[in-house]
Amino acid sequence: MSSAQIAVLGAIAGFTIYLGLPVGRLRAPMPKVRTMLSAMATGILIFLLWDVLDHAWAPVDAALSGHRYGSAAGNGAVFALCFGIGLAALVYFDRWVARRAARSFGPGAASVAELRARRTGIARLSDLPMMIAIGIGLHNFAEGLAIGNSAARGALQLAVLLVIGFGLHNATEGFGIVAPMAAEGRRPSWRYLFLLGLIGGGPTFLGTLVGQRVVNETLSIGFLTLAGGSILYVVIELLAVARKQGLKEITTWGILLGVLLGFVTDAIVTAAGA
Repeated sequence: MSSAQIAVLGAIAGFTIYLGLPVGRLRAPMPKVRTMLSAMATGILIFLLWDVLDHAWAPVDAALSGHRYGSAAGNGAVFALCFGIGLAALVYFDRWVARRAARSFGPGAASVAELRARRTGIARLSDLPMMIAIGIGLHNFAEGLAIGNSAARGALQLAVLLVIGFGLHNATEGFGIVAPMAAEGRRPSWRYLFLLGLIGGGPTFLGTLVGQRVVNETLSIGFLTLAGGSILYVVIELLAVARKQGLKEITTWGILLGVLLGFVTDAIVTAAGA
């Protein structure tokens, strides 16, 4: 199988994310449905947080088990640094956007921007769905690296299985990106949905290209933990929104369903031998 064919498979794996994005076009659902959608998205992201950190820590754990303490220390430092950057960068970026808006247009600028976003269907870079897409994009770049690395080692069957498994998994991630908008009753434009899908799914294709040429464990750890930090920030934000809604029972069941959905898709990948 040629490099171009592997790259096409990587693109397919990434862009299945578009299968879940049309959920964002739902017309204002009932409050309980909104809460359930948001909670399920939170559950999916909680699973992704566990998944990316588990994969990122595995090389450190293996190095410690093999008494390769230098490698463990180096990769562990990358793990901690990139995880911190992924989390803190979004916190400070969001604060910077809010302060800049306040200085330029006054204290009500942030709320005005949100209203404009609701009307046009296009949001700021600091908008929650955009942040989710960025976090998932970092995660999917690491998945693309795995596909490309497998192909570079000659394990073509494994590469194809990874494409199938990640493709199924990415379909649920599309829902995770847009569910907060559906929960708010905000209908994004098709152009904005295309952009979110490109940010979230495109890195799988890019990672596949890089992975065929660069086999680097530390690079993979860095992207996974950057994704983990950004996903954790988004989970914190979504839980804050859920608390304000006050529908604790629905939120609990929605989060449970989202987490289980993540494990089901992961089980499919594992059962396929990937």
